[in-house]
Amino acid sequence: MLMRSKLFVPASRPELFDKALNSAADALSFDLEDAVAPGQKSQARALLAKFLRGLPATRKSIVVRVNAFGTAEFNADIEALAGAVVDIINLPMAEDADAVLQAIARIEMLETSSRRVGVLLNVETPKGLRNAAELASSHPRVMGLQIGYADLLEPCGIIRSDRDALAHIRLAVRFAAAEAGIAAYDGAFAAVKDTDGYRAECLAARNHGFAGKSCIHPSQIAIANETFMPDAAEIAWARKVVAAAAGADARGIGAYLVDGHMIDKPFVERARAVVSLADTISTEATP
Repeated sequence: MLMRSKLFVPASRPELFDKALNSAADALSFDLEDAVAPGQKSQARALLAKFLRGLPATRKSIVVRVNAFGTAEFNADIEALAGAVVDIINLPMAEDADAVLQAIARIEMLETSSRRVGVLLNVETPKGLRNAAELASSHPRVMGLQIGYADLLEPCGIIRSDRDALAHIRLAVRFAAAEAGIAAYDGAFAAVKDTDGYRAECLAARNHGFAGKSCIHPSQIAIANETFMPDAAEIAWARKVVAAAAGADARGIGAYLVDGHMIDKPFVERARAVVSLADTISTEATP
């Protein structure tokens, strides 16, 4: 699933729905949780459900961040979204695998014969970070882990700009996701006008193997799309490695040189992933 950029859209702001749909974001994340004031949740829920039930065909992934499992708001969110166009439910404050399983049992009511609903888990508490691998492998519907920096860092007094802290968190989440064979997505960057800072975080996340990053403003979309897309040289190299691997396999050779670089199984797997991503992006870009 292509989610280089995932644009947050408050469910209480229906005037933004069509604008978001017409944006260049790979995915839209309609938010029923933190972006909606407690007194507006019922109205926001109804507005979003109506919009998603009438949603025209789109290549964008439709994500809905619901309220935390165990709250009355979670149950109301799931009931309202039944029959709506939803690709992924984003569960905030994921900490315990058993709770995830219980939440998924409720989420399954959203599924139709033609649409399978995935689950994106937010890692945004110390316990969630500690249990990230368990969360990632808790159920086949879990398609990704996403970092929630504000909820994770602010209560602990950890400075948001501390690169060592961010690297530690990203690597922990990425390895947990990798163990389960799913994707990891980087969290939001609140300083909307600091495009250099946002780009730097996108690049760091990509270097740590992340598949995309949240956008809280449309100005961040192009940066995420560009950063999480392999460049021409990387794609060319990957295609060369894949081609060489096919020849080596036919000759029964396990390790070989490509332009002076030793290549074996892990390098081939990475090259195939790059080629697959490049082909997916090319297909998505075709009208």
